[in-house]
Amino acid sequence: KSSLRAACDKYNLSTSRNYENVFTEKLFVEHTHKFIYCEVPKVGCSNWKRILLMLKMNITTEAVEFEHNVVHSSPLLKRLPAYPRKEQMAMLKNYTKIMFSRNPLERLVSAYRDKFCHSNPYYVGVVGESIKKLYRNNTKMAERVSFGEFVQFLLDSHNEDVHWRQMIKLCDPCNIEYDFLGRYDTMERDADNILRFIGAPEDLHYPSFKEQGTESRTNLGLTEQFLMNLTKEQIDGLNELYKNDSLLFDY
Repeated sequence: KSSLRAACDKYNLSTSRNYENVFTEKLFVEHTHKFIYCEVPKVGCSNWKRILLMLKMNITTEAVEFEHNVVHSSPLLKRLPAYPRKEQMAMLKNYTKIMFSRNPLERLVSAYRDKFCHSNPYYVGVVGESIKKLYRNNTKMAERVSFGEFVQFLLDSHNEDVHWRQMIKLCDPCNIEYDFLGRYDTMERDADNILRFIGAPEDLHYPSFKEQGTESRTNLGLTEQFLMNLTKEQIDGLNELYKNDSLLFDY
């Protein structure tokens, strides 16, 4: 927390005081345990939403029983903007606030694998086809979008899809003082500390469930393999794109 605060000050990234103008779209609220979770896609957010549902419903059944689509569309999960601004500010001051970070390039590879390497109708069919039209001369249109094409698309279009938008833009950590800053690498241990701190039931733990159960998780070794296929200009572009995330979270 202190290194994040120092980076926010050094690079002049703090703009709001007393939570007046913070980004709150990605903050989920659970009132019983006075708990606010900032959702960062590709950083364990589906499982954190499962935990929020279990806290909300006061059950300790296996979190995996909530299907992916249910987790992301449940009306039981309330976002902070659903409340009047005055109530939002009171919650931001008084509730336990958490966010999790992940190496930005590892998170990007994870997003690419999840969205473009499986039969996702929107990302493969809509986004993928538009990327192919940009970078292919009608040859090999049946082959899926390569990681290099995806990266070039990001650098050229500055597309801000939530799955690869910078963490600083999702959770505003320079202006929202989070009580816990967890890391993807130590997710289960960090989650356990948080759950005990907020007084969650003793038998509630972070689930190890993943959507693509047969695939290996995206780690730094796999990320390096993907990065090896990029040009130096693309690597430099990505480092610039995710510079603030790397500075703030020490990656």
